[in-house]
Amino acid sequence: MIAMPVHGPLYSHSIVTLSLASVGLMYVAFMVVGWVASRRVRPGSVADLIVAGRQMPFWIAGLTMTATWVDGGYLLGTAEGAYKNSVQLGVQGGLCYGLSLILGGLFFAGVMRRFGFATLIDPFEARFGRHWAAVLALPALAAEVFWSAELLVAIGSTFGVLLGLDLTQAIVFSAIATTAYTVLGGMWSVAYTDMVQLGLVAIGLAAALPFVLAGSGGLDQAWTAYATARPSGAGLLPPLHAIPPLWTQASIVGWWDVSLMLVCGGVPWNCYFQRVLSCRTPGDARRQSVMAGALTMLFTLPPLLMGVAAASHPWSSDIAARLAASPADTMPMLFARAVPGSIGLLGLVAIVGAVTSSFSSSILSAGSMLGWNGIKRLLWPSLSLPHMVRVIRMAILILAALATVLALRVRSVQALWFFTSDLVFVLLFPQLLAALFDPRANRLGSIAALGVSAVLRFGAGEPLLGLPAFLPYDETVPVRLMAASAGLVLLPLVSRLTTRWDTPRLLQRPASDGV
Repeated sequence: MIAMPVHGPLYSHSIVTLSLASVGLMYVAFMVVGWVASRRVRPGSVADLIVAGRQMPFWIAGLTMTATWVDGGYLLGTAEGAYKNSVQLGVQGGLCYGLSLILGGLFFAGVMRRFGFATLIDPFEARFGRHWAAVLALPALAAEVFWSAELLVAIGSTFGVLLGLDLTQAIVFSAIATTAYTVLGGMWSVAYTDMVQLGLVAIGLAAALPFVLAGSGGLDQAWTAYATARPSGAGLLPPLHAIPPLWTQASIVGWWDVSLMLVCGGVPWNCYFQRVLSCRTPGDARRQSVMAGALTMLFTLPPLLMGVAAASHPWSSDIAARLAASPADTMPMLFARAVPGSIGLLGLVAIVGAVTSSFSSSILSAGSMLGWNGIKRLLWPSLSLPHMVRVIRMAILILAALATVLALRVRSVQALWFFTSDLVFVLLFPQLLAALFDPRANRLGSIAALGVSAVLRFGAGEPLLGLPAFLPYDETVPVRLMAASAGLVLLPLVSRLTTRWDTPRLLQRPASDGV
């Protein structure tokens, strides 16, 4: 969980006032850019709202994809992981999600765009029917909502750590501003504001990094000190054998288990496929995903080096104690104490830009699934296009409000997001793979795979939900990988055994209905 402020603002009153004014102007700029982009949305066009009319150039799609993945948790978590533990934990998220985008581009993006689907759930409907597709949509929808809430917590906490701003004010203000332009222009508004926000992230990190490194004696000295203090924690991959106390056999297995979850589980997200499906051609969809993967991995470097530098920075005793108790404050603390005030402001802007770009993408994605697959495809097939646009916009507003409430009331939002990410990998990755590439996959196979994978995953217990373990797993068992692998094996096997009772459906695009 992102830590709450413990000692009030780290800047003087004048800098706090300037920072708040700058952030306010930035939100106004985001809304202006979103409003200008919204003029590309034709009245009553569902396609323009959720997939940019399938006319988005691949380079815009690649930049908005990168901005979505490079969120506040990505930046703060990379610096925190390197500072608190090791380089391996610092780079894990950025490298694995970058590889996930490349994997998606090479194997999934072209197929999805060629069939002209509107959301992640459409291939499930084509293969398994709309009612079972609605069940499969639940973990996907929950993941997007909890991710949105976690992003709001991240931005509210950053404001609190740096400026002493009330958490509720920061969360509500950020949610309102970002939701406004998302509802207005849908995918076009999100894409154009994403490009501005990604530029702010790059500028903020590039401006702050030299000062952070200089404060620790330069890159060479900072890296040498880090590698000396943590010889087994300065590589990209964990060691092959246990090297206590940093690496035990269980932690090594856990690292690979989580890494595979991030790589494969990063594919079946609707916010990913929304950009894929917005591209003009299948070739563009593939290229933008690979480009975004490379950029996502590149953006790992600045926060990683900041975390490394923070480990040897000459902190005062009170700041060192604060970071020891709350390592999630590593990057905000660097912006507050290791760089000039104006550069720290750019760093704050970078975090705000990263969070808002991902929040807008997530609520648009969730609203699109709820409006398109839940209401239009399942409950109200006769809904007209103009009314469909209103329904999707209302769904975005409702889900944004839900995410805001969660951010304000649930202090374990980040844990909930990790849990739903876990379920996306365990439950949806086998389903997507079979739906797109196995012509003999059927609904009975899908049900069996989902059920067994869920039992195997929940058999390890889930502290977040208060569920005790009921299967005797050893601590070195990669539970996520095992549960997902069971689904990968069972879905095609059961499908072939039950063909007589459940004839496989042809994978084809559902009726377009204007999308």
